[in-house]
This record gives sequence, structure tokens and C-alpha cells, in this order.
Amino acid sequence: MGLGLLPLLGGCRGPLSVLDPAGPSAGAIAQVWWWMFGVAAAVWLLMMVLGALAMRAGRDRCGGKGESAGVKKGGEHRSGQEARRAADGARQRRIARRCLVGGGLLLPGTAITALLVFGSPAGFHQLPWPGAAAAPLRVEVTGHQWWWEVHYPDTGRRLRNELRLPAGRAVDVHTRSADVIHGFWVPRLGGKLDAVPGRTLVVRLQADRPGTYRGVCAEFCGAGHAHMPMVVQAMPAEAFDAWLNAPPAAALTPRPPAVAAAVAQEAGR
Repeated sequence: MGLGLLPLLGGCRGPLSVLDPAGPSAGAIAQVWWWMFGVAAAVWLLMMVLGALAMRAGRDRCGGKGESAGVKKGGEHRSGQEARRAADGARQRRIARRCLVGGGLLLPGTAITALLVFGSPAGFHQLPWPGAAAAPLRVEVTGHQWWWEVHYPDTGRRLRNELRLPAGRAVDVHTRSADVIHGFWVPRLGGKLDAVPGRTLVVRLQADRPGTYRGVCAEFCGAGHAHMPMVVQAMPAEAFDAWLNAPPAAALTPRPPAVAAAVAQEAGR
């Protein structure tokens, strides 16, 4: 049944799907998810096989016919049925100990170790580590009830509910909040990061190719929480630099049709 549902994973795509990554940070998260899904599916299949074997062994044991010869112990004779029960009890205790050690210690320990090995590098992708091919762009994003303020400190440019970034270049997003805790999240570009009043937290995003993506507030922040979207536009590097460094009047150019449609769609939600 589980394998029959695998084709449904083809629907795990879309503007808010972490399984449809469009950048290295989101790709690392998706890779960890797929590993976890694969291991969980393997464990589920193993449990089904062991359960089937256990039920079959139980039927065979209950369906046995005849009794073995008596067993002598401590000068007393016991029937073959009693001896068989004693042997079954000892075997079940051995199995219980093995299940306790294997399922209670070895399996969780191995799973947690593997998760740390595969999950830690994915976490590093979200952090502003030095060594990027090009110097990361700094963007400051402040959460308000219920909208996003986007500020480019290098030029002073400000946007509302819209984040523009250059494709193929790392962007360090410095998040903060002006009121309550918000959750900054662009699922196809990177991980979620809380925007906390009085603190500045940083997450690194990168879009591999130009396009329009969606961001949301992933932390309940009040009555207008569901109406706090963000449109993220990844632009070609040359076009982004021209927009960012243009005079204020020239920078107020009409949005591209795809971005304008996305903004209008989000505003109507």
C-alpha cells in the first residue's frame, strides 16, 4: 500500500514546496527530507515483514500436534507440553531482550547519529559562512503586523512585501521584528528563521535561476497572520545591479508581469 502511494509524491511541487528546491540551501533541506523518508519507508517495510513472520510463527506453534517425550529435571518428570512451554518462554525472553537492545538502543542511536551526519551540513547551508564565490548581498527584513519591510542598506532602497535578489549569488537576510515574533520563510530557497523583537538573526538564501518565488510568515502572529505573504523575485545579476543602483525615480519601474500578477494574487487572498 505504501509503495502504491509513491506516485502521489509527484504532487509535492509548487511555490511553497520544500521538495521543489530552487537553490543550494533549500536543496540541502530537501536532501535530508528524502533520506529521512527513505529510511522511514525501509523501517516500515522491515516492521511489516517481521510482523508477518511473527504471526506465521505463532500459527505454526499453536497448530503443532502431539507431545514430545517426557523430560526429566530434578528427579521429576514433566510432560512434553510443559517442556515445550518452558522452551517457548525462554525463547520469547531472549527475543524480548534482543528487541529491547536493538529497537530501544541500537536503532534510535543509529538513526540519531545518521541524522546528525546528514543534517548538520544542511544546517551549515543556512548560515552566513564566509567563502562564497561572490560577496553575499546584505538585505534587512523586518516583520510587522502584518507586512514585511525589506531594506537594502547599501543603497537605502526599501520595498514592501517584496524581496528582490540576484540569481546565482548568496544573499544574507538579516531578520528582525518590530512587534511580535514572525517567521521568515521562502520554502524553495532556504530554511525558516524566526524574526524576534530586539534580536537580529541571519539566514542565507540563494536562487539558482531567475524566477518568482513565494515567501510566508511561518509563525502565528495575530489575526492577520494568514495575510502576510511575500513575493520574492530573483533577477539576472545585471538587471538586479541596475535596479539596485538606479536613482530613486528610475528604480520605481513597473513590476514585471509575473511579479505583478503574483503580488495581485497575494493581495487578494
